[in-house]
Amino acid sequence: MTDSLWTYPESTNHRDGIDLIGYKVEATDGSIGKVDKHSDEVGSAYLVVDTGPWIFGKHVMLPAGTVTALDSSTRTIYVARTKDEIKNAPEFDKDKHLTDPEYRHTLGGYYGGLLG
Repeated sequence: MTDSLWTYPESTNHRDGIDLIGYKVEATDGSIGKVDKHSDEVGSAYLVVDTGPWIFGKHVMLPAGTVTALDSSTRTIYVARTKDEIKNAPEFDKDKHLTDPEYRHTLGGYYGGLLG
């Protein structure tokens, strides 16, 4: 897992302090839901996306490094993953994502492994 996976790429024009809650999230092959929660913490930034009916109300956590673009005018975030890649990610754990380094390591390994 690389540190850059948990950091917004400079090319996204992300700025700390922007409230991303409610932004639409687009995978490379279509919409996956809306941002329910996010963090700008340096080296640990992420999005939690509520997928709504797409995968039966599941929440998914995406490392900030998966973001390719952020469009404030349309309130849309684009990520470099397909819907299936996101659907098959390790299940989001609302308790562990904040406290368990192994959970982040597993999630980072999954998304980082898709880079190659």
